[in-house]
Amino acid sequence: MSSSPKPRPTPASLRPAGSSLPVTGAQSLVRSLEAVGAEVVFGIPGGAILPAYDPLYDSTAVRHVLVRHEQGAGHAAAGYAQATGRVGVCMATSGPGATNLVTPIADAHMDSVPLVAITGQVPSAAIGTDAFQEADICGITMPITKHNFLVTSAADIPRVIAEAFHIASTGRPGPVLVDLPKDVLQASTTFSWPPTLDLPGYRPVLRPHGKQVREAARLMATARRPVLYVGGGVLKARATAELRVLAEVTGIPVVTTLMARGAFPDSHRQNLGMPGMHGTVTAVTALQRSDLIVALGARFDDRVTGQLTTFAPEATIVHADIDPAEISKNRVADVPIVGDCREVIADLIVAVREEPATADITGWWAQLDGFRNRYPLGYQWPPDGSLAPQYAIERLGSIVGPDAIYVAGVGQHQMWAAQFIRYEQPYTWLNSGGLGTMGYAVPAAMGAKMGRPDTTVWAIDGDGCFQMTNQELATCAIEGIPIKVAIINNGNLGMVRQWQNLFYGERYSHTKLGTLAARRIPDFVLLAEAMGCVGLRCETREEVDATIDKAMQIDDRPVVVDFIVGEDAQVWPMVPAGTSNNDILAARDVRPDFDAGV
Repeated sequence: MSSSPKPRPTPASLRPAGSSLPVTGAQSLVRSLEAVGAEVVFGIPGGAILPAYDPLYDSTAVRHVLVRHEQGAGHAAAGYAQATGRVGVCMATSGPGATNLVTPIADAHMDSVPLVAITGQVPSAAIGTDAFQEADICGITMPITKHNFLVTSAADIPRVIAEAFHIASTGRPGPVLVDLPKDVLQASTTFSWPPTLDLPGYRPVLRPHGKQVREAARLMATARRPVLYVGGGVLKARATAELRVLAEVTGIPVVTTLMARGAFPDSHRQNLGMPGMHGTVTAVTALQRSDLIVALGARFDDRVTGQLTTFAPEATIVHADIDPAEISKNRVADVPIVGDCREVIADLIVAVREEPATADITGWWAQLDGFRNRYPLGYQWPPDGSLAPQYAIERLGSIVGPDAIYVAGVGQHQMWAAQFIRYEQPYTWLNSGGLGTMGYAVPAAMGAKMGRPDTTVWAIDGDGCFQMTNQELATCAIEGIPIKVAIINNGNLGMVRQWQNLFYGERYSHTKLGTLAARRIPDFVLLAEAMGCVGLRCETREEVDATIDKAMQIDDRPVVVDFIVGEDAQVWPMVPAGTSNNDILAARDVRPDFDAGV
């Protein structure tokens, strides 16, 4: 069984750590991390941050994991946060160390992941002089952080760390950066805990407005073609139990976005699957034909809406989100509800029970069941007899089961993992949704395994993604983090090749990753073994189950499975970019007939 995620900390959980004591700024930093309950820091030391590493050496409460690249530190912290619900922490030195964190910080910002990034900075007197390894990391990350701090006094460190964790984990979660000049870390100060938070302008609204909730309930009771459009905000709010109650009380069909896979069980009859560019025909069409969309923690992003002007033309919109900036940003909300999704859904349950349904949605369900029966997810085997990538992923999910955590990179394998693995529990599917960051999977899986060590963690990666951050396998081997990696190896940048196939006349410009004398470069089995892991290879359908079983039997070190698959497999269904959801293709040149049998 999987270990359950830990609840994200709140300010009340900041535990006392002693009275005023003379310390350096660096010692104050480490004691502050201990006091907020940070368990693990992923990072790499360097000149400007080095003072912090000396007291970190003595900490028995905070484990440091030495990664091989700062990008790996950021993604590992994000994976830890997504798997546990707690704040992930990464650390880097100034200049290139800090800028290497920019991609994972942007990734966390897009996907609302609670992250605190701690960076060293050149001494205060040298800031602005283009000193060695200087970068204005606060300025660089201002658009992609929830907040950031440049600490100018060692006395401020406990308060800043407490505020950073509070901001990252409350309201709409997100990344916070703390930049610490070297002289501030070296300065003498005193340490006391807990500090007084000073955030007068930060007051996230948690409780929804009752009138708006009652209006939403009235619309749900009278709609004939309603849909619950569930986004990642439901997971952030720990609201999956409430969601199930709401769905079952109302009988309304549910779609779960890429970021919300697992928020509602795939086996539940009311789950229509994932909407979006590569969503199920039923989920995409349900939104498109609906007369009421109840959006819960979702943001109407372009991958779900397709061409925005043609999206769900007959639908009234109820939009609930903790971030008021998201409401009506893309699609105007007829009933805007600002609040934490757990609070919103709990109030909706009460309201819909008091507002008996007057509309009959049996006809709507008949239509949806017709779509579901006619256009199930499926795939064809490559005509050359090579292994179908969808089959390898489907069997992985079946053999490993719903208690594991699956962490995907970005591309075709990500979509197949979202489509063909059955997600029955929350916090078992991690991926880079908004930014679409290649290289996310391996370090994020490492972080997830650190946060939930008793849970099996599989990274599902493409051969392109894997080559961006596979150096973190060495970290996993040395640190004793036995993740498992499934490489869907088609020898190409698969999703880009698919677009070249469909939209660029099969002109495959610079997407083949390379072979030499009929050998694939690199040999991932040898690479895995060189990094202290077990390397396995699977090339045929007959080998799939036995190879997965063998990987599952190894728990003392990381395992890498190289699945050699056909290069021409494509992800279907598909809404071509920039087109209407009405133009969804069930397969190449196959446009669904939505009127058949209705």
